[in-house]
Amino acid sequence: MTIERVGLVVHGGRAGAAEAAREVRAWCDENAVACTDIDVWSDTGRHSARQEVDAAGDPDLVVTLGGDGTFLRGARLAAENDALILGVDLGRVGFLTEVPAPAVRSALDAVRGDHLEPESRMLLTLRASRLLEIPAEMETLLRYGRGPLLPPPRMRTDCESGDEWGIALNVTALNDVVLEKLSRDRQVSVGVYIAGRLLASYSADALLVATPTGSTAYSFAAGGPVVSPRAEALVFTAVAPHMTFDRSVVTAPDEPVGLRILERSGRAAVSIDGQLRGVLDPGDWLGVYAAPRRLRAVRLGPMDFYGRLRDRMRLTDAPAAVADGTPAPLWPVSTPPPGDLAHLAMPLPTAEGD
Repeated sequence: MTIERVGLVVHGGRAGAAEAAREVRAWCDENAVACTDIDVWSDTGRHSARQEVDAAGDPDLVVTLGGDGTFLRGARLAAENDALILGVDLGRVGFLTEVPAPAVRSALDAVRGDHLEPESRMLLTLRASRLLEIPAEMETLLRYGRGPLLPPPRMRTDCESGDEWGIALNVTALNDVVLEKLSRDRQVSVGVYIAGRLLASYSADALLVATPTGSTAYSFAAGGPVVSPRAEALVFTAVAPHMTFDRSVVTAPDEPVGLRILERSGRAAVSIDGQLRGVLDPGDWLGVYAAPRRLRAVRLGPMDFYGRLRDRMRLTDAPAAVADGTPAPLWPVSTPPPGDLAHLAMPLPTAEGD
């Protein structure tokens, strides 16, 4: 594909990020591609995604150098501009980032030479009963330890608004949308609706709606299921619910999840991909649903999601299963799949001895 401008998001606190950034800039110079650094950690104030991509000259490729958090910050920009995103892995977990730092030049060559098939990832977006904002008297407290906050999400002017359907917010989430309590001694009480029908009224520390991509993030830590990033679904999970039913619910991509804060609830904070974006009061509501747009991520080859899951989560085998000291072998495939299995996503054949 033609690359005219690269937007570079660098985590300055990661070892090797500065060196990888020099490699990206050198590649851009050699290939007559403009390259602009995007400072999403600015101490002078954060900007909306639109402001940041405008300042960067509307990049058609966003390259992130860091971990999954850096990738999420870059994804916010790439989704706004319908740009490709390439994540270079310099983090500790790395479910989102794709390319090891030493391979960044070959990855850029592959993108420029169109030797890849972009991977499409589901995004979430919101409607709300009112615009999200953080009250001035609460901002200092809520900012504690977080650094500068992003500005409140803007209203989408291309969508209809109304009392029943609320305000469409110009915001997307790659991982999750979270509604969480503000006070340690007071849970949030929330009516949860799926596809317009009441599921249950919850009292919990937090309630979250995740994408398949985000199923290995906060949702996983809260006991939610691991979902293949290739799946199409929304995952609703309650965090420390004060009720018997504590299971996650996986919905179809066209089934929105509504969260209405009940009268006797405490106030609730709204976080989008880990970024605090507003505070809501009893009577307010959020509708979380699949966004019309998608994130286009650079994938240089088939992603070994389950191998990465086993490795990054340090999954261990049941003692009884390996009592003889012999672990399960790798999938013993060395020949192409038969015709009736050719439509399945299976490991590529390997040579004997690999």
